[in-house]
Amino acid sequence: MLGLAKRLRMPILQASTSEIYGDPTVHPQREDYWGSVNTLGPRACYDEGKRCAETVFFDYHRQHKLQIKVARIFNTYGPRMHPNDGRVVSNFILQALRGDPITIYGDGSQSRAFCYVDDLIDGLAKLMETGPEVTGPVNLGNPVELPIAGLAEKIIALTGSKSKLVYEPLPENDPPQRCPDIALARKLLTWEPSVALDDGLSRTIEYFRTLRTGDRIH
Repeated sequence: MLGLAKRLRMPILQASTSEIYGDPTVHPQREDYWGSVNTLGPRACYDEGKRCAETVFFDYHRQHKLQIKVARIFNTYGPRMHPNDGRVVSNFILQALRGDPITIYGDGSQSRAFCYVDDLIDGLAKLMETGPEVTGPVNLGNPVELPIAGLAEKIIALTGSKSKLVYEPLPENDPPQRCPDIALARKLLTWEPSVALDDGLSRTIEYFRTLRTGDRIH
C-alpha cells in the first residue's frame, strides 16, 4: 500500500494503536512517549507489528516525501462490532443481554478510556484533511478513564441485566492503565470526543439487542 501511495502521490493513513505504549510508565500517554513493551510477551506480535508499521511509514515519508498520517487509536466501540471479536465492550454487552456472568480479568481496577466510533471517524477525517506538515502520530481516543469493573456495572444498569460479576486471573502483560493525552489532537485537528459513554453504550446495546432479536447471535 505504501508503494501504491508513493506511485500515485496520495496521502496514506496508518491506523496505529495505543498498544504502541505497551504497559505505560507515563500516564496519560502522550505521542512523544516511546512506550514500555515486552517484545517477547504474548501481546508482542500485535504491539511490535504496529510499531514496525509506524517505522516503515516514517521511512517512506523521509525517503520519498510521501504524505503520511499516523493515528494512534485507543479503545473504540459502537454498533456493528463483531459479536465474537473478543473486545471488552462487546463481551460485556452480550453477557449482560444473555444474563450470563460477566467475566472480568484481574480485580477490575485496571482502567481504559472508551471512544465512540462516530467520534473516532470524525478524528480520522480531520487528520486526513490536514496539510503535509502534519504526519502524526496523533492520539485519537476518549480521555475519560473508567475502571473495567465500573464499565461492567454500567452495562448491567443500562441493559437491566441480572448478571453477576465473576473474576478470572489477569492475562500476562495486560496494562493496569491506558488513557490518551489528546492535547495534540485538540491543537492540530480541533478535535475531541463528543459522545458521552452512557449514550454510546446505549446505542451499542440497542444494536446487539437487534442482532439477538434477529437470531443472528446466541
